[in-house]
Amino acid sequence: MQNSKLTIQKREFISYKLLNSFFGGIAMGTVFTIYGELNPSVFSIGGIALAIGLLVVAKLYTKIINIEYFYKISMAVEAVMLFAVIYFLLFPYNYTTALLVYIGYQFTFVFGGYLIRAETVFLSRAKILSFLDVAKQKGYLAGMFFAYVFYKGLEYLDITSNQEHVYNIHFFLLVIQIGIIYILQKSFKKSI
Repeated sequence: MQNSKLTIQKREFISYKLLNSFFGGIAMGTVFTIYGELNPSVFSIGGIALAIGLLVVAKLYTKIINIEYFYKISMAVEAVMLFAVIYFLLFPYNYTTALLVYIGYQFTFVFGGYLIRAETVFLSRAKILSFLDVAKQKGYLAGMFFAYVFYKGLEYLDITSNQEHVYNIHFFLLVIQIGIIYILQKSFKKSI
């Protein structure tokens, strides 16, 4: 029986990073409203946990910088983001919701350095990395612009509560996050 190996489909992966950054650009402004419920001490503890998590992940690089872990960790990060969006939409806006969303984002940040390092290892050509970084920046810019227009549209409709703005934009974030997971899955192909 032959082992199958994952390979990265570069075009799909660049599309994934574009959509992922679009999500990030939209979500960037939401966290300030969501985190408004949290005590400042939570951010200190969260920062400590993040630093420890980053340290642990960095110590594991020799074991986890391979294509299989890259795929699994990428998928886990996206699944956590999907859970955070769904949780935010289903449960009332309160301290627990803010805390769980914060923990979800912190979890994804723990693997941020690893994912960037792995991208560089597996997409090592300068031209591909350039396309990837350009796609990320275009995604962020488009996401922030989308969020701005969306919030202004809600204001035009006399919906002025920041919490309502953030709640409503999460419906778009849900659809985008499902698309992110779909494209991420298509970005990795088994070869024999």
